[in-house]
Amino acid sequence: MMQKVAVVTGGAAGLGKGIAQRLAKDGFALVISDFNQEALDATEQEFKAQGYKIAQFKGNVSIKADQEALAQKAVDSFGRIDVWVNNAGIESVVPFAEITQEQLEKVFAVDVFSVVYGIQAAAKVMKNQDTIGKIINACSIAGHESYEMLATYCAAKHAVRSLTVAAAKEYAKDNIRVNSYCPGVAATSMWDRVDAEMAKIYGWAPGEAFQKFSAGILCGRTEEPSDVGNIVSFLASSDSDYITGQSILVDGGMVFR
Repeated sequence: MMQKVAVVTGGAAGLGKGIAQRLAKDGFALVISDFNQEALDATEQEFKAQGYKIAQFKGNVSIKADQEALAQKAVDSFGRIDVWVNNAGIESVVPFAEITQEQLEKVFAVDVFSVVYGIQAAAKVMKNQDTIGKIINACSIAGHESYEMLATYCAAKHAVRSLTVAAAKEYAKDNIRVNSYCPGVAATSMWDRVDAEMAKIYGWAPGEAFQKFSAGILCGRTEEPSDVGNIVSFLASSDSDYITGQSILVDGGMVFR
């Protein structure tokens, strides 16, 4: 039986690594991309020690040529691409009046341009295969709700949600499904940075922003990488073949649409 192949951007750490671990457990051969060579090497060694098939690619997701090279790496390594996860992303915490051109360009390059280029690179390969391809994007609760001090990040994630719908409509004829997962509050390095910046802006204590944002989660705890891995596992599987164009909230009960 042919082994399926998954690509995960930002797959060397955080939620991306959690996604990669779940897909490996599900039986996928993996290609992980990241800009951090040390993290790539460590994750690759860890996965190989567990018996998983994995290849790595160092690149910048905001550069079209790098995303195309990542797709080629997957084809060269394992012969195909069945699942592509546009996971890589960055945040921006700043009062609206202080948003700069540099911040806008950086966040949109990493969070939006990367999704466009990733979808294009993945679809180019998938449409020539005889199976249903799955493209899965990292959206966020910030793609459904907009938060103070996070305007740029929220705008970028709303863009991801829109791109997911548009791509789903255009690539349906090629037997490609395009969906997004929308996490809430997780104890990742990204949230550490958000917490630190909000502490500066509001004069809060370390950890206070994290506590305030997570206090009302109905399921009673913050997000774990495995929670995101679970929804991506579903979207990557044949169980989701009849789902496309959706941005699914997986936040423990924070945002309701």
